[in-house]
Amino acid sequence: MTESIWIAIIGGIIGPIIVLTIKWWFDNRSKAKPSDMVTEALQVGELVDAKMEELKEEYGADRVWLAQFHNGGHFYPTGKSIAKFSIFYETVSANAPSIQLELKNIPVALFSKSFNRLLDSDCITIYDFTDIDTSTYGLRNFASEYKTKSQYLFAIKNFDGKFIAILGIDYTTKKTKLSEEQVDDILHTSFSLGGVLSNHLKVH
Repeated sequence: MTESIWIAIIGGIIGPIIVLTIKWWFDNRSKAKPSDMVTEALQVGELVDAKMEELKEEYGADRVWLAQFHNGGHFYPTGKSIAKFSIFYETVSANAPSIQLELKNIPVALFSKSFNRLLDSDCITIYDFTDIDTSTYGLRNFASEYKTKSQYLFAIKNFDGKFIAILGIDYTTKKTKLSEEQVDDILHTSFSLGGVLSNHLKVH
């Protein structure tokens, strides 16, 4: 049998096998099971909790929390979604009251002044809530209720620049003034948290 015939025979056998193998690989890839939602949520939660604990220790904060925006029902009679927020992550010292259980399903409209400020400037720094000359963006009563003396808020945005969450750094034992460099460092941390949350929230 000539060499050309052998090549034709081998090509006729191997070619279809390669095509079928590639087709099988792509078919099974497309049918791959979606990631386990619970496992993914636990992994993201562990990462966020660790970063917040790190922030609390590094900056001597009494309370660090992260609130996320979400849908919370519908307006009557239009059926339009009501934008709300809830605190999903929090770490507190022994000197600070927890706010996580209190701030669940809160309409965004109640904090429109502070949230609009965050949307525009990415951060709010309030060194002294008792100073009447300090702009507190409607947060003074809220701060008083939870013994907050100084507060630093940071907008968390997704890859498209959409406002998806808020990072809060609170001081309850004494007024604390963070430097501009420290504020910038925390702002960069909020950017990285935005990436983590964006990956978690994206539709698979």
